[in-house]
Amino acid sequence: MSSSSAQAPDPQGPVPADNGNGPAVSRREFDALFEAVRTWGQWAPADRGAWNRVTADHVRRATAAVRSGTVVPTALPWNTRSGPDNRRPALHHMTDLGDAEVSEAPEPRTHKDFIAADYHGKGVTHLDALCHIAYRGQLYDGRTANEAVDSAGARFGAVSTLGPLVTKGVLLDLPAVLGIRWLEPGRAVHAKDIVAAEKALGVTIGEGDAVLLRSGHVRRRAELGAWDPDTASAGLHVNAVPLLAERGIALLGGDGDSDVRPSPVDGVHSPVHALAVAAMGVPLLDNLDLEALSAATAEAGRHEFMFVVAPLNIPGGTGSPVTPVAVL
Repeated sequence: MSSSSAQAPDPQGPVPADNGNGPAVSRREFDALFEAVRTWGQWAPADRGAWNRVTADHVRRATAAVRSGTVVPTALPWNTRSGPDNRRPALHHMTDLGDAEVSEAPEPRTHKDFIAADYHGKGVTHLDALCHIAYRGQLYDGRTANEAVDSAGARFGAVSTLGPLVTKGVLLDLPAVLGIRWLEPGRAVHAKDIVAAEKALGVTIGEGDAVLLRSGHVRRRAELGAWDPDTASAGLHVNAVPLLAERGIALLGGDGDSDVRPSPVDGVHSPVHALAVAAMGVPLLDNLDLEALSAATAEAGRHEFMFVVAPLNIPGGTGSPVTPVAVL
């Protein structure tokens, strides 16, 4: 694997020309790749997609990966601040202070608040359900997007059909492997990088696994400030997806949104989203905070763990804010 500088003079500036994003992929090549990795017609119920891979045996194997009992949350804080990576901040305000100034108020005193988020962005840790992404007008399993999703929500692939997931998690900690602080925005992770990371970290991605890619995005943001990750972010190149498809993963996540940007595919802004969700039926976890997990796995000397994701039960929802948990 090639290394990348850990410093950048301007986190909102242009992506360096030698960022490792290539090679470019034509739309024709991308469409051929989509056909090669798609799993339409493979499962019932279809709108659970690759989560159908996770059986009771997978759950038992995941629990067997727990040794110390260390619990590591992997979600960002609820983000109510506007910034280049959070154009529509989440909402949080108090709705009831429990009649604090009324001495004769009945006990017990209660406090209530309201939260809301346009979570499909860069500021909230969330799960993408299968109805979230359509390619060439089709959702996963060939369902017509315009027929399956309307103003009332989704009738196919909604997050409410997924339910909770308990499976083995694998952290691909690329900065740790490379001995750097983070991957620079625009740095692509290729199939050869995944294979090398497996060898270096002593892990093997298997069927039903949740694969988490740490690029160091959260650490870079903390040290250098926010930038627009829609313009430049480290993530997977599409040539890494066939390897993940071959391994039979159930879930893909990262501290970005899994896609490298700028996109290497002409005319497709989020090609990994299209391949994972619409072709393979693999839900995505976006905007994870993997810094504490990186430290915990380094201390434990192992990068496999039990991983738990429990999305909100939102009928017709295209996804859900989540706080996934790793248990070592």
